[in-house]
Amino acid sequence: MTHEPGFVDDYLAYLLARASHLISSEFHAVVEASGLSLMEWRVMASLSGKDSLSINELASIVLAKQPTVTKLVGRMQDTGWVKRIDASHDKRQSLVSLTAAGRRKVQPLLKQAKVHEAQVVSDLGSDSADLLKQMLESLIEGHGRA
Repeated sequence: MTHEPGFVDDYLAYLLARASHLISSEFHAVVEASGLSLMEWRVMASLSGKDSLSINELASIVLAKQPTVTKLVGRMQDTGWVKRIDASHDKRQSLVSLTAAGRRKVQPLLKQAKVHEAQVVSDLGSDSADLLKQMLESLIEGHGRA
């Protein structure tokens, strides 16, 4: 039986989704073993290195709907990993930031994520990996407009 290429074998959206799924799945076990859900990890990783993000910004980054992120942030606030304050420019908008406990919780995972990333791109080489990231950022910028 010969394998003839099908539509998805050369379809960019599928290849991106498949690569993302395979690579992310490898790291999911590490996240879950740390006691975080995947969405909690995404929120905490997104907030790392930032002063704060709005709920809408977080929703966009973690690829979830705003009401889902609002509920999740509420639970994470109860756990003590994040804090939410009203934005000074708009009291209807909440800004979310990591607490010291949240930073302590996510820091080991950030290091493990970087190790995982290095393993994933090791066959590509650093120049190709950097080029791939630039190309993906360009695609995101060009198609990320609402």
